[in-house]
Amino acid sequence: MHARIPGHRAETLGPALTPTDPRSLRRFEDERFLTGQGFYLDDEAVPDALHAMVLRSPHAHAAILSIDAEAARGLPGVHAVYTAAEIADLAPLPCSLAVAGEAPLIVPPRSPLAGERVRHVGDSVAFIVAETAELAREASELIAVDYDILPSVTELAAANAPDAPEIWPQAPGNLALRYRLGDGAAVATAFAQAAHVVTCRVVNNRIAAAALEPRAALGRFDKASGRYRLSLSGASVHDIRRELAAVLRIAPERIDVACPDVGGGFGMKNVTYPEYALVLVAAERLGRPVRWLAERIEDFSGGVHARDNLTTGKLALDAKGRFLALQVETTANLGAYVSSLGPGSATTAPTPAMGGLYDIPAMTMDVRCVFTNTVPIDAYRGAGKPEANYLIERLVEAAANRLRIDSATLRKRNFIRRFPYRKPFGAVLDCGSFSSNLDQVLAAADRAGFRRRRAESRRRGKLRGFGIGCFLETSRGAPNEDAWLSFRADGGIDMTVGTQSNGQGHETSFAQLLASRFGLPVERFRLIQGDTARVPSGGGHGGARSLHMGGGALALAADALLEKARPAAAELLQAAAEAVSFHNGRFLAPGAGEVDLGSVARHVAETTGKPLASHGARRNAPLTFPNGAQAAEVEVDPQTGEVTLLRYVAVDDYGTLINPLLTEAQVHGGLAQGIGQALMEEARYDPDGGQLLSATFMDYAMPRAMDLPAFELSMVELPTEANPLGAKGAGQAGCIGAPQTVIHAILDALRPLGVTHLDMPAIPARIWRAIRDAQEAQTKD
Repeated sequence: MHARIPGHRAETLGPALTPTDPRSLRRFEDERFLTGQGFYLDDEAVPDALHAMVLRSPHAHAAILSIDAEAARGLPGVHAVYTAAEIADLAPLPCSLAVAGEAPLIVPPRSPLAGERVRHVGDSVAFIVAETAELAREASELIAVDYDILPSVTELAAANAPDAPEIWPQAPGNLALRYRLGDGAAVATAFAQAAHVVTCRVVNNRIAAAALEPRAALGRFDKASGRYRLSLSGASVHDIRRELAAVLRIAPERIDVACPDVGGGFGMKNVTYPEYALVLVAAERLGRPVRWLAERIEDFSGGVHARDNLTTGKLALDAKGRFLALQVETTANLGAYVSSLGPGSATTAPTPAMGGLYDIPAMTMDVRCVFTNTVPIDAYRGAGKPEANYLIERLVEAAANRLRIDSATLRKRNFIRRFPYRKPFGAVLDCGSFSSNLDQVLAAADRAGFRRRRAESRRRGKLRGFGIGCFLETSRGAPNEDAWLSFRADGGIDMTVGTQSNGQGHETSFAQLLASRFGLPVERFRLIQGDTARVPSGGGHGGARSLHMGGGALALAADALLEKARPAAAELLQAAAEAVSFHNGRFLAPGAGEVDLGSVARHVAETTGKPLASHGARRNAPLTFPNGAQAAEVEVDPQTGEVTLLRYVAVDDYGTLINPLLTEAQVHGGLAQGIGQALMEEARYDPDGGQLLSATFMDYAMPRAMDLPAFELSMVELPTEANPLGAKGAGQAGCIGAPQTVIHAILDALRPLGVTHLDMPAIPARIWRAIRDAQEAQTKD
């Protein structure tokens, strides 16, 4: 049996080998997850806990004239109804990402409960705490709020129009930030000298993470110590603790934040929400634990959304089709408030990925971040990199069509070839095999046989398309990470890491990493994560950082532990420390024999009274650059616009792999989400009344197994020197590579009908309309 995991209530069976690669261990976690023994926040029994509910605004923009909560407060079993007036001592929720623009980012105050105005449907108005969730709901229906409905703007394209309603007086024209980057003079010169200029205006549609487990929080307060404890379904516990401390106006050391198992996050659970502060305040004031569990509609209307920008890109080329310059202008939606990391998705996050895999000498970015009466925007798988890659790939495809050059040939003509390569905005790529990856994916996808397959589809009345898409990810997240190792009395080793798993399999991959370094069985290792009371610091989850940042810190901690153990091993062997070496779990000295690591650890504990332990830290780590080439094949029904994704093939480079099976699983998940954005997912608002039209799964389409083919993946292991493992990160890659690949395949299918542009999501109605518009245009010509 595998060792018990701290905070979990079930033991797990040891790993089983897959037949293809001895590194591909099945996840330790799977046994309890698949048998219903995962331990999620709502599984925690707290008999004396009160239950909370949030009363949310039904309006996109309105002044709050009055709130009458007396009837609700008088309901037996209701302990409190908080409005903005009752929590006036709290500070606003902060934005922790400092983005430098032409002027400082405008961050209007966001109280955990709206005071004078509500600014989006789902905005928090009151917080009800009662003996049961049902009673809290009943009380919420007794609260009378008098609203004066105001004009709203939910459409991004209309946000900074002259007649757009003003959302914040401190942000004229609803402009929160103007972010510019690049050498404008060099770009202007390149465009003036260009033989060809291609322009493309693209939409990155607003999407919701829709994690399997909705957001949840459980707040406790210990009166004797004056300490708070927040349990949540989330990630990045140290960042959330710091932000909550600012809201509560206390030192971070007075709050502990912890996560049990987490049923998906994808970035939207990395941020601080109003409910987190409210359950803690209520727990302190009422003297009992307070728990809150979001309903799905609350996750759609109160949790953050993602993407939602409009971008116009211009690509300059010389007469031979070589790229000279890239000009990017973006209007990015922030929503009604500035979320914890929200501004980064359109500014600092896409910057190192801009231009993708291509050698483009000069680039500029001009980004306008604007407010709208919508849910705030924040991180979601890729956070900025999907947008950057989608733009450049759409431009490359458009350029190939304009110049009548095969798109693969044009890509290979412009790929970065010499390393290290410094991109115009400063990112430095250390390695890559971009042309080889593209050749491999085209061979694997049988591009040469596509003409035959297209003819077969045509005989059945269908349109078949083949699409190519490349991507460049920039992985790291927070640049610092820590890890600690400590031998236990039973001979096991605790791995304490500042990263956070929400389904990636860290309990398995981290154990594999150390088992190979120490020559010990993987069952000997236990992961401790996601609890500020047990983990001193950490950068959490995000940016595909866990393996190369958390794993890299563990590797350094392993080296440090062996160095600390060496003198003790020398003492046991009666040899000089410099003569002692370590191999496959044992210290050896010529002529003195050998001793295993476990025995050395026991000797250290017996002689010092302390366990053999170590610390590893990665500081100011450089970015890594996962990359790949992907191909999709689709069939389109021209009568209905329905798309069938027939095949998806990828050749990707994630550097050194610790567990190829888990890497493949991560890519599968990312591909599903990227394909979902391309084909069906969209969080939509009514442009007139500002109502969220996609507030449940009845209206927000999610990809299902029947919508996806069996993915065909090949991994290229080209190690990076940016970290001790040579790993590059794989968590976000599928989401970054899939949108352009699928859209290119659809456009390839529709091009014979005269369709040259299509925005995401490529739903049947949009495709049908594009076909009819193209036919009408041809008729007029």
